[in-house]
Amino acid sequence: MQIFVGLGNPGSKYANNRHNIGFMALDRIASDHGFAPWRSKFQGKVSEGRLGSEKVILLKPETFMNLSGQSVGEALRFYKATVEDLTVFHDELDLAPGKCRVKQGGGHAGHNGLRSIHQHVGEAYARVRIGIGHPGRKEAVAGYVLHDFPKSDENWIDDLLRGMSDGAPDLATGDSGRFMNAVALRVAPPRSSTTAPKPDKATAKPKEPEVAPAEDTRSPLQKLKDKFS
Repeated sequence: MQIFVGLGNPGSKYANNRHNIGFMALDRIASDHGFAPWRSKFQGKVSEGRLGSEKVILLKPETFMNLSGQSVGEALRFYKATVEDLTVFHDELDLAPGKCRVKQGGGHAGHNGLRSIHQHVGEAYARVRIGIGHPGRKEAVAGYVLHDFPKSDENWIDDLLRGMSDGAPDLATGDSGRFMNAVALRVAPPRSSTTAPKPDKATAKPKEPEVAPAEDTRSPLQKLKDKFS
């Protein structure tokens, strides 16, 4: 069994914030893969279902971001799961918008949701880092992550969420490479060439050489005579 956690803040006020893209990812997975309706449990919202052959629990903590670890720890204890069974979807300032990376273990890089999870269950869990870009100044980060995505971002957000949902069954089995490939097929699909094919040199019809006009050797008197004849 796997536990997928999406990080965010509860309530309509925060629903479209950059900080809530972890919630958005789990909502898309639940919708696309026919998971059970969300219900309140573990100080959060829980939905159960299957991704391929794997049973998966989806959890959206409602403790607010800074206390996410309380909800995650409670869920792991209830299911007698280990930190190795946990994957956390979260916003990542250090990745460009639309980028996505999978990471196993490591630090929290100042992310308060991850910091809280570290405190409650340790750091050896998998993370799906979802790029939202950086505002450029450290003091602007709080306002940036708690601000809604602009309308101009809707297309890449939809492509990215669909890609993560497509690859979720592979992620549940631990195949992060196939998961990332599914994301790439949505975000940057292969494009067919529109360039006209070049003719085959072996079968192409040879170009006939241009023939220069013959030199006129008539005398001026003969030219005048021919003109009026």
